[in-house]
This record gives sequence, structure tokens and C-alpha cells, in this order.
Amino acid sequence: MTGLIARWRAAARAAGAVDPAPVDAAGAELLARWREPHRHYHTVAHLVAVLDVIDRYASTARRPDLVRLAAWCHDAVYDPRASGDRNERDSAELADALLIGLGLPAAAVAEVNRLVLLTAGHMVDPADTEGALLCDADLAVLAAPPQEYDRYAAAIRQEYAHVPEPDYRTARAQVLTALLALPTLYRIPALAAHWTHPAHTNLTRELTHLSP
Repeated sequence: MTGLIARWRAAARAAGAVDPAPVDAAGAELLARWREPHRHYHTVAHLVAVLDVIDRYASTARRPDLVRLAAWCHDAVYDPRASGDRNERDSAELADALLIGLGLPAAAVAEVNRLVLLTAGHMVDPADTEGALLCDADLAVLAAPPQEYDRYAAAIRQEYAHVPEPDYRTARAQVLTALLALPTLYRIPALAAHWTHPAHTNLTRELTHLSP
């Protein structure tokens, strides 16, 4: 994970962090959270996938360094038993604490907080370049090849193993329906052009399988 920590350091430095000790401590804390044993999809692999998309399309955002920090923090708190947007709100609060501890400017901390909260519903104004990049990267898995998408869906079910099957089917169907109802699933033009159709196909296919 040396390379992953190096990516965290680079983003933190670009955002204004200067003292390497708290940067490394914050990175270690975040990685420990991403490695929690109850995670099956929201793991380090998901973090890397999100960061890779951000790196590939960094030129679409004004402050990609802040988008990268938000990616590190966006699922840092992940409790499948939490209700509503509790995980996103707790992750945003954790981001505040960690980034203030790194000495980042208040405006940068506030922007990362805002970005993390956007991942609760993925409702983003296309003019919001930072929000578009983070949310498009977070939802990239929806456009994966069918077998990869099915592995994602199965991993989500593992994270909610405590939920009885009928209740899970109902709740999961609500999530998929909300995603399909978004005005635009992807906002970056290149991603919208290539990912929207396969994502809608995957979501519709899973939704059909969830029906009684």
C-alpha cells in the first residue's frame, strides 16, 4: 500500500498540507477504516477504483486535489446498519477533523465536506466540476461489464447480510430506482457518452431480478 499512501500524501500536499507526520497519520487512519472486516464492496479496491477515475479525468475539475481527498474520505465511515445519510454525514465530519489537523485552509476543508455529502444522493449540478468528477467516479462500477457488476451487487448484499431477504429486495430496489431516476447518471460528457447505457442496462437488469 506504499503507492496508495503516496497518492494520499500528494493530494494532501497539493491542498496545502505541509507537515508530513500528521499527513501520514491521517492516511494510516483512513486506510485502516477502508480495511474494516465488515466491508465487502466499500473496500480499498473501491477507493483505488475511484481514485483511478479521478486521475484519468482530473483535467475536468478546477481542484482535483480536493476531489481526491474527498474520495479518500467519502466512505471512511461505513456502517451498513446506519440509517439514511448517516454514513456520509459522519464521513464528512471525519474529513473535517482530519483535514483541519493537517492545517488545510478552511475553504478547502469546507469543499471536501461538501463533496463527501454529495455522495449520499449523487445529485450534482453539471456545472459543479468537482462534484461531477467525484460522483461519476463513485458510480463508475454501475457501467462495468455484467459479470463485474454482478460481483459488485453480490458484495453489497454481503454488507447487508443482517437484513432479511424481502426487506433487502425492497430497499435495494429503492436505491436502484433512485439511480435510474437521476436527471443524469454521469455528468462528465465523455463518461456520460460511454457509461450511461451500460449502467442503465445493469441497473434495470438487477431491478428485474429483485422483483418477486
